[in-house]
Amino acid sequence: MAEPGVALDPTSAPLPGPSAVVDPREPRVFVASQWQLMWWRFRKHKVAVASALVVIGFYLVVLGADFLAYADPNASEAQRSLMPPQRVYWFDEGRFGPHVYGVKGARDPQSFKRVYVADPERKIPLRFFAEGFEYRLFGLIPTTRHLIGVEGGPGSAPAVFLLGTDVQGRDLWSRLMYGTRISLTIGLFGVTVSLVLGVVLGGLSGFYGGVADTIIQRIIEILRSIPTIPLWMGLAAALPRDWSVLQVYFAITMREEDFVVSARLVGCSQMRTIFVHMVPSFMSHIIAATTLALPAMIISETALSFLGLGLRPPAISWGVLLQQAQNVQTVAISPWLMLPAVPVIVVVMAFNFLGDGLRDAADPYGR
Repeated sequence: MAEPGVALDPTSAPLPGPSAVVDPREPRVFVASQWQLMWWRFRKHKVAVASALVVIGFYLVVLGADFLAYADPNASEAQRSLMPPQRVYWFDEGRFGPHVYGVKGARDPQSFKRVYVADPERKIPLRFFAEGFEYRLFGLIPTTRHLIGVEGGPGSAPAVFLLGTDVQGRDLWSRLMYGTRISLTIGLFGVTVSLVLGVVLGGLSGFYGGVADTIIQRIIEILRSIPTIPLWMGLAAALPRDWSVLQVYFAITMREEDFVVSARLVGCSQMRTIFVHMVPSFMSHIIAATTLALPAMIISETALSFLGLGLRPPAISWGVLLQQAQNVQTVAISPWLMLPAVPVIVVVMAFNFLGDGLRDAADPYGR
């Protein structure tokens, strides 16, 4: 500890400790904004940065699900039921030429089950930016271009199944792309609504205090005391069975500190005091709560849809895709039906690591 009257050397080494990421003695810190300080500290958290890239990648899939899907997710055919994933061969006779082998289906005379065997004599070349079924890019631009596809155009039947097919013979890759859009947007919209309500109610409670604070906090405590899963199950059972997929989708988503006193003395309005001066002071808690609520919302939707209490076919979500994996025998015969569980695990872990990094970055001077 420095002796009284001795000035600290601005060129000396930073304070010890693993969290000394932003040194308050650096000259640039004195003129940096709060967001700059947060960014400098966040980028030091390598795992959080990697998780942010993963989350961004998932939401890019949300925007381009139609472009990434090469087959109509609802197109079914009994002749290709439970077809295993096809292997992609990237080179053809020493040259770059991605292709898959055609598949021949036959009935096993002993088990009477349909089995599929690759046909090396039939090569199916893959094309990038190929034509396929028609859709609207970003919901606005009509097009038939997809990231990958095969020759034949929009009217031809799909001949490639990267992740296999389900019981109805629908392409699992294309359904997974659409399921990612539904599951992630449900979490985003649901948490956004709860975040806005939470910030408004929390700001009013902290600003006014007294009776208003007591009433708001007691109501919130009563609501939080209700077990989550039974509550969701009850709400799901209460939804009319004749509701459309869109209706069900939106139903699921749906004080005395010195700086506060100073803000009031200089003439700030009550709303400005709450949202400009009070809310930023607990930004780290808001970030932590939001990043934890997002994966919780995704898991809740997936679990309820898996149990048949959330979204129902023809809606496509991760939970709906996993419904066919409820039967252990089916999973043993067709393990690729469990593949929709992989993005659930990855995105939940990414959100949690991202939340850790953002929470630490929101307090750049914390130790």
